[in-house]
Amino acid sequence: MTSDHSMAVTLGADGGMASQYLTFVLGGEVFAMDIRRVREIIQHAAMTVVPLMPGFVRGVINLRGAVVPVIDLQSRLGGAATQVGKKTCIVIFDASGESERLELGLMVDAVSEVIEIPSAHMEPAPQFGTPIARDFILGMGKIKGEFIVILDPERALNIDDMVALAAHASEV
Repeated sequence: MTSDHSMAVTLGADGGMASQYLTFVLGGEVFAMDIRRVREIIQHAAMTVVPLMPGFVRGVINLRGAVVPVIDLQSRLGGAATQVGKKTCIVIFDASGESERLELGLMVDAVSEVIEIPSAHMEPAPQFGTPIARDFILGMGKIKGEFIVILDPERALNIDDMVALAAHASEV
């Protein structure tokens, strides 16, 4: 499954701007990420473990000849390590840092659907009440009376921050 980058922002039913988000499940909770950052979704497969990495780096996979690091998103957000199941998949997305741009794989429990969230249905990140670092949350989307946490990949999956964590892990 690949994304169509040209369809990411549209007009909502109310005439206001709406953005498209890929929804996925982590530990029984629904999260979303801007579809424009998603390259493709692949089935979970065996990966090569890389020594001295933080616990949230599950390993690397070979994606058409390219080495792609795989991040356990639930673990990266402060939760327990993901238990691999039948619906576990890897979302390949564009990541960026100060020095480079590359693809990262995000291991998630399951991918749900692509949804549109009108800008009028977006709320700022909560000041409290969430186990995820507030900096990692772009906002809360309200769909059918329920809130969905919309992740900010620029912060939650910042390559430079993860490299610093990897360096710290190798020093311990």
